[in-house]
Amino acid sequence: MSIAVRAAALSLIVTLGLLILKLTLGLISGSIAVLSDALDSGEDLLAAAAALFSVRIAARPADWEHPYGHGKAEGLSATVSAGVVGLGGGFIIYQALRRIIDGGETIDVNLGLAAMVTSGLLNVVVSAYMRMAARRTDSLALSAEARHLQTNVVQAAAVIVGLLLVRFTGAEVFDPLVALGLAGYMWWMAFGLIRGALGEIMDVRLPEEDESQIYQSILVRHPEVRGFHHLRTRRSGRLRYIELHLLVDPARTIQEVHDLSDQIEADIKKRLPGAIVTIHPEPDDGRYRGPMERIER
Repeated sequence: MSIAVRAAALSLIVTLGLLILKLTLGLISGSIAVLSDALDSGEDLLAAAAALFSVRIAARPADWEHPYGHGKAEGLSATVSAGVVGLGGGFIIYQALRRIIDGGETIDVNLGLAAMVTSGLLNVVVSAYMRMAARRTDSLALSAEARHLQTNVVQAAAVIVGLLLVRFTGAEVFDPLVALGLAGYMWWMAFGLIRGALGEIMDVRLPEEDESQIYQSILVRHPEVRGFHHLRTRRSGRLRYIELHLLVDPARTIQEVHDLSDQIEADIKKRLPGAIVTIHPEPDDGRYRGPMERIER
């Protein structure tokens, strides 16, 4: 089992346990904030299941019907995470406003605190593991799930503060007010998640720092390389796709140009693991008049 699959499975198991705990104690305590967080755990369960499914699909090698692999499955998983977070935020707003307007039963603060302290500690541990796994595997789905779990830590802390305010002031209105704040935070996180996911699905170019590494790989080959153009980059799951046209001395042999292209490709892959590089060499005979990056001789 790969580290990505292990991380996604761990997130699913922990989320299921927290859902049962918070739902049970939230119903007993009567806290709308704890119940709201339990609802969010239900959404987390769907998102964790989507993350587990997507990393298993994305790990499949390219085949006849999917020559570019299955990496975009991770972008779809991040979209699912954003959707469930956003829907959960809307439901929490409804419940919180209903509690403020209609009032509600007395809150058992101790049970609510027990649920949220446990939730916060577990989410700190699991989110740290997910971040580590996301960095090691360069997985968009795990990165989105790690950010999602980080929101749970903030949510738990906010609910704990709200429950403590209820205990020390006796004003139970703090409970739904905290829930409203959590809903706003969830919507903000959902927007960030879906923006990142849609960027990959729509084949947005690689970040500037990644493209800078490509430039450096080419620049170190001066004066063998005279320039390049038509640089196109995109990401699909853990893979980066890079295409460019390379301008070389027309007097060079095919074998020399082939070896040069291989050296540049290897250097790019060393700087950007998981890169799929396609280089089209062209003679620098002065006929190309389009935009390009020329290396001064």
